[in-house]
Amino acid sequence: MPAHRVPAEPRGPVLAGARGELSAAVTAALRSGRPPAYTAASVLRADPWGEDLQLALHLLYELHYRGFDGVDDEREWDPDLLRLRQALETRLLHALRTALPDVPRTVEEAFAPLLVEPVDLSGSLSHRLEARGELWQLREYAALRSVYHLKEADPHAWVIPRLTGRAKAAMVAIEYDEFGAGRADRVHARLFADLMTDLGLDPSYGRYLDQAPAPLLATVNLMSLFGLHRARRGALVGHFACVEVTSSPGSRRLARAMRRCGAGPAAEYFYAEHVEADAVHEQVVRREVIGGLLADEPQLEEDVAFGCAATVLLEDRLATYIGEAWDRGRSALRGPLPPPD
Repeated sequence: MPAHRVPAEPRGPVLAGARGELSAAVTAALRSGRPPAYTAASVLRADPWGEDLQLALHLLYELHYRGFDGVDDEREWDPDLLRLRQALETRLLHALRTALPDVPRTVEEAFAPLLVEPVDLSGSLSHRLEARGELWQLREYAALRSVYHLKEADPHAWVIPRLTGRAKAAMVAIEYDEFGAGRADRVHARLFADLMTDLGLDPSYGRYLDQAPAPLLATVNLMSLFGLHRARRGALVGHFACVEVTSSPGSRRLARAMRRCGAGPAAEYFYAEHVEADAVHEQVVRREVIGGLLADEPQLEEDVAFGCAATVLLEDRLATYIGEAWDRGRSALRGPLPPPD
C-alpha cells in the first residue's frame, strides 16, 4: 500500500477575492499565468482610495514579499504586471499629492506636531480603546493591523541598501531590534502572531486580507510604494520616522486596553515591548537616520517631510473609518470574525 502523505502546507497566502475590475484582472492573471486584462481607461476611472485599486495594488506588492500559494515566483518581475503596478502607483501618488496641497517642506515642520501629545485625543483610536474599548473591537483592530504587523519591518528594510554611512548604520541597528536581535521568538512579527493567538485570531500570514477595507490597505501599500522605489527612499525614511515617533504613546494606551479587557499576556506584551523600544528608536531615527541621510543628500528633505505627511494622512483616514464604523455599532471589517475559541 502506498504510504500516507500529509498535504503540504501552502507556500504562501491564498489570493484574496476580487473587489472590482482591476483586482479581478490581477487575480485572474496570477491564477492563469497570463497578462492582466485591463485598459488605461479602467485605471483612470478607478477611485484611488477605493477597494478595487487598493486591493489590486496590494496583490501586486505581495509578489515582492511572500507571494501567493499556486502563483509562480517568477511573476514578481513580470513586465505586464509591473506596467499595471506603475499605472496604479501613479494614480495613488497623484491622489496623495492632491490631498496634501500644503505638504510640509522641512523635517522640522513635518515632525514638530508629532513630538507633542495632543490635548484633544478624541480622534485617537488607541485612546478610545484604552478608555472604553471592548474585546471585540480589540480583536478587529488586531485583525486589521495584522496585514502589516505580520511582516513588520520588512517594507522598511528595502531602504537599507539605498543608504550610506550614519543613516545605514542606524537603520540597521533599529531593524536588528525589530527582527528580534537575533532571536526568532523575539521578532516583532512573531510577537504580533502571539498577540493574535491570545485574542483567538488566526495568526497565519495574510489570513485577514479579505476582511481588510481599503483605508487599511492604503496604509500598508504606502510602505511598499516608498520601499520598492529607490527614488522614494527619502519618503520611506520619513514614513519610518513618523511610525517610530508616534508609536510609544499609542502603544502604552493599547497595552492598557489589552490589560483592561483581559486580552492575555502576549497581547499586552506586544504593545508594552513597543513602548520602551520605540522611545529609543525615535531618538536614533531622528538624529542618525534622518540626520545622516540629509547630511549625505540634503536635497531629499522635502521627500522625508512628504513621507511623514502622507503617513499621518492615511493613518488619520483609517482612524476615522474605524471610529465611524464603531460609532454606528457595526464592524470595521469587510466580513465578520469568527468568535474566539
